[in-house]
Amino acid sequence: MIDFDEALALLADNVRPLGCEQVELVAAHGRVLAEDVHAAVSSPRRAVSAMDGFALRDADAGVGARLRINGKSFPGSVLPPALSAGECVRIFTGAALPDGADRVIMQENCAADGAVMTIVDAYGPGWHVRHAASDFAEGDLLLKPGTLLDPRAIVALAGADRAAVQVAMRPRVAIIATGDELAPPGSARDNVLKIPESVSFGVAALVEEYGGTIEARLGGSDDLLTLRQLADKALAIANVVVVTGGASVGERDFAKAMFAEQELELLFSKVAIKPGKPVWVGRSQGRWVVGLPGNPGSAMVTARLFLAPLLGMLQGRPVEDVLDWVPLPAAQAFPIPEGRTTFVRAALSKSGLMPLANQDSSAQAPLGKARWLVRRDPAGKASHCDERMLALAF
Repeated sequence: MIDFDEALALLADNVRPLGCEQVELVAAHGRVLAEDVHAAVSSPRRAVSAMDGFALRDADAGVGARLRINGKSFPGSVLPPALSAGECVRIFTGAALPDGADRVIMQENCAADGAVMTIVDAYGPGWHVRHAASDFAEGDLLLKPGTLLDPRAIVALAGADRAAVQVAMRPRVAIIATGDELAPPGSARDNVLKIPESVSFGVAALVEEYGGTIEARLGGSDDLLTLRQLADKALAIANVVVVTGGASVGERDFAKAMFAEQELELLFSKVAIKPGKPVWVGRSQGRWVVGLPGNPGSAMVTARLFLAPLLGMLQGRPVEDVLDWVPLPAAQAFPIPEGRTTFVRAALSKSGLMPLANQDSSAQAPLGKARWLVRRDPAGKASHCDERMLALAF
């Protein structure tokens, strides 16, 4: 059994990106960038107004100044004529400044009467001009490979004048839920010996959240021959196979045995963490195989700690980007850690982090409230209020 950091380091050392493909800008949201993005144009391309008002020469400005209005400037329209002394141009936000102009007086400080504008109020120190390339210049590096193209990055990508971009290929994932006791949600009520199969739905949602696509979600009884057939099917269609349940050493725990004929090579098996000690990761026929515990709490914690970074790294994301631990204050004392690194499911109030009362690995109701995993190392001490603790968005 290895510790959490060792397991994560093994994963980081062995995972390589899948490759890349080109997608149109409209399809780039949620993908991971696979190339440097340099600006094809400057922003702004020339000096533009930051306000509605009048563009003029600062040398002509002053309360009481009267200037001849020499045209209008609208965004994207014809460039207005150059200004001479004593002239101004009616201008709107985002419109190009005429040559000769170096400031804009807001319209609230001006009064126009026919072809003459008078500055009637003090206009303050602001020049209200966005200078050429003040945001970025043509050729500037705006985005790097490994960047998740979230809504904000999409703006920068479009601003770089890119209609298409190289992105990492999405990992194709197959999920196999094992266990004779499992029944499809909606049918378990018909048999007192059955429970709703919940874990694969949560894992599938996590896979999509971290950029993967679900190729199949399969279910099988605790029969080795049946599970081997499911393993064959999953390996044929996926880059990553996730098995839920059967990860321990029980008489019918076949999660590893079902891949024996496909020459499963384990990267690690059992990690000194709580919950989720039975988690394992390996390779079979060039595909990644992740074994998650069957208990819902353990499965979702280990999926967040190991499956999410695996998916990220297959798309070229740094592991620290996916496992982004942040220090947050504790609103109350956290449990004293035992012999393993413990990941406490917690909620965040205005006062800080609060551990959920039920930390049992089989508990499902707390998952609906858990928003953070708080890391508690075995060498740690009992926490106190206001202590900052390392937390991971869950």
